[in-house]
Amino acid sequence: MKITKEITIGELVRNYPEAIDILMDFGMGCIGCPASQAESIQDAALVHGLNVNDLLNALNEKLEK
Repeated sequence: MKITKEITIGELVRNYPEAIDILMDFGMGCIGCPASQAESIQDAALVHGLNVNDLLNALNEKLEK
């Protein structure tokens, strides 16, 4: 499955716990916060001032292995 910007952080972490390292590397330490359960990857990237495409590329590269 390819990770898209519409997937929520909560869904990502539940289905792909190995993605946590990538999120942390991008400075997204709020993985366990309640808002992340319903926040999309795109929304989270925006809040953290990140380029969503860079984040998606890193996530998909890691998860393809």
